[in-house]
Amino acid sequence: MPGAPENDVIGLAEALRPAILRVSRRLRQEAQKAGISAQDALLLGHIRKHPGIGVSALAEVERTSKPTMSAHIKRLEAAGLVARSSDAEDGRRSGLAITPSGARTLELIRRQRNDWLAARLARLSPAEREAVSEATPALLRLVEP
Repeated sequence: MPGAPENDVIGLAEALRPAILRVSRRLRQEAQKAGISAQDALLLGHIRKHPGIGVSALAEVERTSKPTMSAHIKRLEAAGLVARSSDAEDGRRSGLAITPSGARTLELIRRQRNDWLAARLARLSPAEREAVSEATPALLRLVEP
């Protein structure tokens, strides 16, 4: 039947989208319990993984404007979660690093998110958990560039 595989993909997208959105919303809410936005938590995580990254590079990675990213970083600095350091080779450039307070905040968010997700996974049957486990690599590929 012509078009059937496309309809299967569209049907899967229609079924999957609300579930992904609801899980994402709940994980964002867990970050907010720590007193920062999900966007700020994402930025902290990226800075932790890439110490010394600049605001411009971070803006590029997050696909946002440099002024918008600069505003986020200024807010994180004011909260004591991120610190800037001068680049030894280029004094005009500064690199970003997560502070000890930022690391504690990120760890709190990670624990809250994992606890929430683990509690939900525990409610599933072993077969359902296995299905989620098997789907994880494919779900990760959905968000690859």
